[in-house]
Amino acid sequence: MNPIIIIPARMAATRLPGKPLAEIAGRPMILHVLERAKEAGIGPVAVAAGEPEIVQAVEAAGGRAVLVADDVPSGTDRIHRALAQLDPFGAHDIVVNLQGDFPTLEPNLLWSVLKPLADKAVEIGTLVCPIADEKEANTASFVKAACAFPDGAEVAPALYFSRNPIPWGEGPRWHHIGVYAYRRAALDRFVRLPESPLERREKLEQLRALEAGMRIGAARVEHGPFGVDTPEDLERARHLLGTS
Repeated sequence: MNPIIIIPARMAATRLPGKPLAEIAGRPMILHVLERAKEAGIGPVAVAAGEPEIVQAVEAAGGRAVLVADDVPSGTDRIHRALAQLDPFGAHDIVVNLQGDFPTLEPNLLWSVLKPLADKAVEIGTLVCPIADEKEANTASFVKAACAFPDGAEVAPALYFSRNPIPWGEGPRWHHIGVYAYRRAALDRFVRLPESPLERREKLEQLRALEAGMRIGAARVEHGPFGVDTPEDLERARHLLGTS
């Protein structure tokens, strides 16, 4: 494998406008995510930015960023367009899509998301962690994955994703973590697919891949990264990183 990590970032977040440049510990949040990704050491890291000010902040800190016009339908489309600029000759066969709002990310999670791709039949790798309680299981903003890990296995097929608690019955349930590792050909195929019926219904982009017959493998980890989506989340991140 020869991975590249691309971090999509845009200023127009609905609940926290200007999120990538929100200050945490004296630096914009996007730089914390960039640093964590570099610490993983799995390959080069770049930011796919929706606005010039994000590019400027990243480059001023010695990072790499490319500007992608803000007319793309999703972060996945943004990284696909950025990849064409960053690696036009196809040197990188794996593309990791890392969200730009994980400032406390543990770098080893980026190694974990590559594990499903050890199976050549798997086209997309992702992560899951155990659901903590019934409140989390019944919260629509926490996406659930239907998968099973027999005999202590670390990787399993992801069979479905939903905002409702799945699967039914006794046993562990899994919270989906929105970090992906795409085979390059799978990313090319995915962005060309039309929006699918279940994707539209659940408002979950990954269902487009499953409905098209693509195979997604999930690696289980103990816990997921803390995502910053609201002003309250931002204050929590500042506290965790020592600025409150």
